[in-house]
Amino acid sequence: MPKASIYQIFCSPDSRNALDPGFIPLDNTHGRSDWYEYWPIRRFLLDTPLNDNEFYGFLSPQFGPKSGLDSSRVHDFAQAVPDATDVISLSPFFDAGALNRNVFIQGALDFAESWPVYAEAVKWLMPEVRIEELVMDSTNTIFCNYFLAKPAFWRCWLELAEKLFAEAERNETPLGKSLNSGRPYRSGIVAEKIFVIERLVSLILSTQPQWRVESINPIPLGLLYGRSEDYRRGMIVLDALKMAALTRREEYMQTYSTLRELWIEKLRQRA
Repeated sequence: MPKASIYQIFCSPDSRNALDPGFIPLDNTHGRSDWYEYWPIRRFLLDTPLNDNEFYGFLSPQFGPKSGLDSSRVHDFAQAVPDATDVISLSPFFDAGALNRNVFIQGALDFAESWPVYAEAVKWLMPEVRIEELVMDSTNTIFCNYFLAKPAFWRCWLELAEKLFAEAERNETPLGKSLNSGRPYRSGIVAEKIFVIERLVSLILSTQPQWRVESINPIPLGLLYGRSEDYRRGMIVLDALKMAALTRREEYMQTYSTLRELWIEKLRQRA
């Protein structure tokens, strides 16, 4: 069975104490705070020799509370996947994926100004992809970089991430400036580049079908918008319609769009 080396990032003594002891601590106390978790992931992938048959993962300190998963369950799942697996998804927020056509639309749902940044970044990385038409379902939607992958996938991911990193660091082009622009997040302002980087894994998986993915069932994990079982069942229907839409029958996507609007209106009424 492939080995899984799963790291959990900390940036302070408090976050160090909150880590799951079943993961390997990854010190980011002296990292670049403007890049959040990308900085320690980047340094690790650039500086560390990797075993091609081993899974690697880099989880935030909030992994447990957000996902409801602990290290024991993650390691057990990783040991049970087929040897040919490239990526293991540990993603929560099934509803956030189901309720939106793709992760870029989801990211702009609460902050519409993010959409031009996402569109510009994806067009620059993958000119053939039209993100307004891209359909993602629960088989290729991953939030918060909560995934494990073998080095072949990490190299693909890092190549795209480094292109964005270089543009943002130069901060000279319209894209570079857009990546460094801020948006509200929690109680502060965070650069758009963080939200673009977090969506790269889903972009790759939805446009490159050669990657073999196994997922811990996301349906019972933590949700982002709602809590009721009726709501959860509604999200299952929306996700199934997106899967069916990939058959190229437009009726599935039309039905999806109609039901999506109904659920968004229900959520607004509850807010």
